[in-house]
Amino acid sequence: MTRRWSIARQLFALQVLVVTLLVAVCTTGAVLLAQRDARNAAIGQVTAVAETIAHSPEVVTALRSEDPSKTLQPYAEATRKATSTDFVVVMAPDRTRYTHPTPALIGHPFAGSVAGALAGGTVVEEYPGSLGDSWRTVVPIRDEAGAIVGLVSVGIRTAAINRALVAQFPAVATGTAAALLLAAAGAWALSRRLGRQTHGLGPAEMTSMYEYYDAVLHSVREGLVVAGRDGRVELINDEARRLLGVPLDGPADLPAEVAGLLAEPRAMVDEPILTGDRILVASRRFTHDSRGSVLTLRDHTELRQLTGELDSVRGLTEALRAQAHEAANRLHTVLTLVELGRPEEAVRLGTEELALAQQLTDQVVGAVREPALAALLLGKSAQAAERGVELTVDPDSQMNDARLPSRDLLTVAGNLVDNALEAVAGVPSGSPRRVRVLVRQEEDEVVVEVSDTGPGLTPEQAASAFLRGWSTKPGAGRGIGLSLVRQIAERHGGGYAISSAPGGGAILTVRLPTARRAAVR
Repeated sequence: MTRRWSIARQLFALQVLVVTLLVAVCTTGAVLLAQRDARNAAIGQVTAVAETIAHSPEVVTALRSEDPSKTLQPYAEATRKATSTDFVVVMAPDRTRYTHPTPALIGHPFAGSVAGALAGGTVVEEYPGSLGDSWRTVVPIRDEAGAIVGLVSVGIRTAAINRALVAQFPAVATGTAAALLLAAAGAWALSRRLGRQTHGLGPAEMTSMYEYYDAVLHSVREGLVVAGRDGRVELINDEARRLLGVPLDGPADLPAEVAGLLAEPRAMVDEPILTGDRILVASRRFTHDSRGSVLTLRDHTELRQLTGELDSVRGLTEALRAQAHEAANRLHTVLTLVELGRPEEAVRLGTEELALAQQLTDQVVGAVREPALAALLLGKSAQAAERGVELTVDPDSQMNDARLPSRDLLTVAGNLVDNALEAVAGVPSGSPRRVRVLVRQEEDEVVVEVSDTGPGLTPEQAASAFLRGWSTKPGAGRGIGLSLVRQIAERHGGGYAISSAPGGGAILTVRLPTARRAAVR
């Protein structure tokens, strides 16, 4: 199957055709104008020569002599040669020639119109005379009294005028060829550029490609944002509008987080971003000429939340497994003490460990009536114990019915505790490594406060701690936990703050308005 011409090739052929027609029309017009100008110049020349001869006293005197031709023929021939005309004919009022380039025609009647000249005017005409077609002028010759005593006709053959035009043809042809070559070169350069930009595709192929791409953009289940080099949105599909909360029929006003990503001159792969109440995974790739970029967005909100809950359950499971292993060791120790005949020490060891574990459980369950949150804190305390960190629940903690989504409360508390555990992980051995958790339900809000004995944060770090991607630890994929906390707090209309602990470390406080306060609003 023969491939159809590309848009670039069609445009090149059309441009060459149009330019060729335009140059042909212009050349034809130029030739016609040159022909007219040459004719007018010839008419002006012969008229001026004829009038000069008619006003010559010598000519009037010769006409009165017995043999006018004897005097006028040499004069006329000299004038003809000097003025580059083809004939100078002086005649009597009755048309009898006194001069002629062909001496044999002297004395014969003049061929042409003379009525206008006999009437005192000037005759200008193209006439097929004895020398061929020519442009001629006939002017009356007057004596001192003003009477017409003769006529003079001066002419230039049409062939001589055409020869003058032909002499100009090389210049015209050179200009025409130069114009055609220049136009063709420009059209070729433009078609080459267009061919590179359209990848040699034809109109039908581009139409099909547009229809296919449009169908893909509107059917794909990933958000797609195409932006220019300056970050300005060129195209956004329906899924991206849904994920980013952009109206389907409105301008593409992107959230600040996404607009900031597009303004950065870097590519990315599966980088999490927070927009509104969603957690999105973004990947960005630039075009081969870096004129723009394509940003893909996938919704990981529920997956991240489920992953967080799974991590909490997994942590609790690992803690229970570790406690079971530790309990087995203690049970083995107790049995060994009994076998050694030391029952009192065996009873003391078993009751002390049981009392400590039961004390923590009673403290958490008594303060926090939310089962999921209580389980989370118990699991985190077990994790902390494994890391050598003392995690305590503040005695002032108290929460019954928070009227808050359990998932949001777990996300806030779990991420704050995880952040505190990471903060104290770098504390040198021998220094206190403690984390304190306070969960208190007030009149119209729930306060979650977590403090640690870590190195603390500088004012600059505290200002950026809740921003996406910020972390004191190196590595990709960090800086999400506190961003989720900020997102949840803002979604509920609450607040968050970071302060320094009196003995060193940091205090992170989050306030979440309850449903009662939201209803009042």
